[in-house]
Amino acid sequence: MMTYSNYLYIAIRAAIDAGKAIMDIYTDPESDFEIERKADNSPLTKADKAAHMLIVNVLSVTPFPILSEEGKDIPYAERSAWETFWLVDPLDGTKEFIKRNGEFTVNIALVQKGVPILGVIYVPVRKELYFSADSLGAYKLANIDCSHQPSMDEIMQKATRLPVSMGHQGIVVVASRSHQSPETTDFIENLRKQGQPVTLISSGSSLKICLVAEGSADIYPRFAPTMEWDTAAGHAIARGAGCDVFHIDGRTPLKYNKEDLHNPWFIVKPLSSIS
Repeated sequence: MMTYSNYLYIAIRAAIDAGKAIMDIYTDPESDFEIERKADNSPLTKADKAAHMLIVNVLSVTPFPILSEEGKDIPYAERSAWETFWLVDPLDGTKEFIKRNGEFTVNIALVQKGVPILGVIYVPVRKELYFSADSLGAYKLANIDCSHQPSMDEIMQKATRLPVSMGHQGIVVVASRSHQSPETTDFIENLRKQGQPVTLISSGSSLKICLVAEGSADIYPRFAPTMEWDTAAGHAIARGAGCDVFHIDGRTPLKYNKEDLHNPWFIVKPLSSIS
């Protein structure tokens, strides 16, 4: 019987393989990405499709069903019976991919009873890997050698446990590069009124949650639409690093596999900051 450490390695392998497929398209000077528009007018590229197919193929060796952004039309009547399932965003940050700024990720989470218990986020351009499992904690591995598939032992030997103490002063807030909102601006201004210096950094995709998990940022407020697959993998990594993803009350963690797959507005922050 597979353990969750086995599942973690399968998810890491799927994310890295998907990242390679994405980079083949991203670095092709002849590629126009073949951009389509989904029903909500968000972009879809052949990289999204290629990554989806590859991830589904790798994860199919496990006993759990898969809910992916590019295969999301599964009735709630069916998935409401799922106790444990994979929640996947094959290419998170498609707008960043199209802009060619490198701030896009592959997100894979294992969700159990509404809680993300395992998460993998791979950043193909930077060759950075974030991963977490409830029994293991959260880690980051930089500069992955993609010429071969590293073993789990290799990954653990080279990975750094999160969070890492960054020693910055004041409050560092991370916000969306592509989805800034007036509510986010008001939130930052209210922090400034509390007397501490506030530094704002912008980033794309699920990297924003990773920045809080690793300690580069103190808080990530999100007052704009997101979907469950946008946050589940990052949520697992945040949990493994002593943080959580809360409703705007700052106390109630997000839940997954709801009938409506939209997330509420949320805040990512360390548990130690809850008063």
